Amino acid sequence: MGLIRRLRVTQPAMERTMLGVSLRDQIRIVVIRRRTRITDIAQRVAKLKWQLAGLIVRSGWTLETQGAEMAASLVG
Repeated sequence: MGLIRRLRVTQPAMERTMLGVSLRDQIRIVVIRRRTRITDIAQRVAKLKWQLAGLIVRSGWTLETQGAEMAASLVG
């Protein structure tokens, strides 16, 4: 099971615990989110992932450039 899937399952469980609500109460996660005012962690992780990808692309970082920089630092 992937990290995002585990976060999607764990976060509602934590939010239910914060509110003192059990699964038997059958309160939808949307209602719980409204009460706790917590953002969805899976969406946040996905957004940060794309931000990091953009940073890497803009900086020109590649495995080749990193290898060349490491070799230059060892030689110099």
